[in-house]
Amino acid sequence: QVQLAESGGGLVQPGGSLRLSCVASGEIFGIQDMSWYRQPPGKKREFVAFIGADENSGYSDSVRGGFTISRDSAKNTVYLQMNSLKPEDTAVYSCSAVVNARDGAARTYWGQGAQVTVSS
Repeated sequence: QVQLAESGGGLVQPGGSLRLSCVASGEIFGIQDMSWYRQPPGKKREFVAFIGADENSGYSDSVRGGFTISRDSAKNTVYLQMNSLKPEDTAVYSCSAVVNARDGAARTYWGQGAQVTVSS
């Protein structure tokens, strides 16, 4: 079994910054893509950013230029640096990872989510 645990959420003023972390643990035989999603209050979950094992990355239009995704593969960890935060960035942020299992299959796992609130 694999677990993902996010940390680093909280309350920040508009224009501020936060850094989210997500650590994968358990039976891991390699991790492919790692991603961040968010669910604003009353809305559906939306894609934020992804990073591949080769560190190729991509972003949604709404965060490109303000957020940066990175990973430390040795620590099975993905980060999301969020700068110039706006109230509309308020959401529960969740990470996901495509993990290689012992049997060679790749399965997607999700974390529980971290609340990010941008407000003055």
